[in-house]
Parts: sequence; structure tokens; C-alpha cells
Amino acid sequence: MTSEKLKHKIFLVEDHPVTRDGFAQLIDFQEDLRVCGHAGTAAKALSEIDAVRPGLVVVDVSLPDAHGIELIKDLVAQLPHLRILVLSMHDETLYAERALRAGAKGYVMKQEPTEIVMAAIRKVLLGGTYLSPRMEERALQRFAGGTASASSSAYEALTDREIEVFELIGRGLSTREISAQLRLSVSTVETYRAHLKEKLQLASGTELAHRAIEWVNRQSG
Repeated sequence: MTSEKLKHKIFLVEDHPVTRDGFAQLIDFQEDLRVCGHAGTAAKALSEIDAVRPGLVVVDVSLPDAHGIELIKDLVAQLPHLRILVLSMHDETLYAERALRAGAKGYVMKQEPTEIVMAAIRKVLLGGTYLSPRMEERALQRFAGGTASASSSAYEALTDREIEVFELIGRGLSTREISAQLRLSVSTVETYRAHLKEKLQLASGTELAHRAIEWVNRQSG
């Protein structure tokens, strides 16, 4: 059996306790891996990760106090050599490339079999980058100037901040509540709402709200 000291340390950032505890058990069951800490919020992750020095941080996209993509950017700014893997139920076609641009080294969906998730963890730990075969194909098509972008969702044209505002609209937050959560002015949030309507070709705030709710429900399902 591998010594505890020789096991790779994993830090989990996941706000659902049942999911987090179950995943922690799966990791601790591995001979070469162990969980060295966990956080349910971005703030706690930022305050604790530096102290425990994990080999890998596993981050979810949805957190109660910040978007996972923003957390990745903050972690990379704080600890440039930190290796980060996103584990999320959110559609990889929308978030995987955003996560990599933010500084993560991989993206794997929670729906994948355990062996795939563990393979992704080990690949990123050893210095590699993990994407699903589907996302690797999309990346190659983009690099080669193929037609992947022609069939891309309109959502891919949204900026990270626009996606964040869109998701909060879909979760039922008002403009003032979004302003408070993201620490933006109300007028700035209104500007983002206008950009969302334009990019998604929606005629009104009501249509925007309905589309956002549908999108959040689809992501959660």
C-alpha cells in the first residue's frame, strides 16, 4: 500500500456536500491519491488552498459565491503553477474551452464513469491536459480551420461574464441581486442584459428570462 505521504494530494471545490463526500471517498479509495482539503465556496478555496499545497485542485463550475471560471482565474493568479481540473455537470461544449483559457488543465463531466474521471485526474497530475475525445476533435477542427465553429451554439459567442449573468438570470435573480452578487453596478448589469438580448436575438427581458431559465434547467438536468 502506498504511504499517505507519497499519495498525490487533491483539493476539492464542490458546494454540494453529498457529491463532495462521495467523490472524496472515491479518491481516498485510490492507492495513489488522497483528499487533503475541500471547500464549498470560492472564498474558502482561495483562503485554504495555498496552505495545504495540493498537487491538483478539482473545481466545479457552479459555486454559491462565484463562478468556477472566475475562481480558476483567481487561483492561477495566486498560484501560477497550480494544476486545476474542472469536474462539472455543465455542458463541456460550452465550458471546456473557457476553463482552459482561464488556466485549468482539463475538463471532465460528472456523468463520466469513475475510471474516466480518475484517468483525467492522473493525466493532469502528471502534467498533461485532459479533454474528452469529442472536445479534442472540436479543438483539432478549430485549429485546422474546419467547420466546428459553424455549428457552434450561440452561447459560445458570449463572454465569461455574460454567461455568468445569463446563469444568474436563469436562477431567478433580479438585476439588483446580480449586481450585489457580482459586485457590479446596476447599470453594468443592465448593459450585460442588453448584450445578451442582442447576441441571442431576443426581443425583450421576458424572453431573456425564459431562455435563461430553460438553459439553467437543461444544464441542471
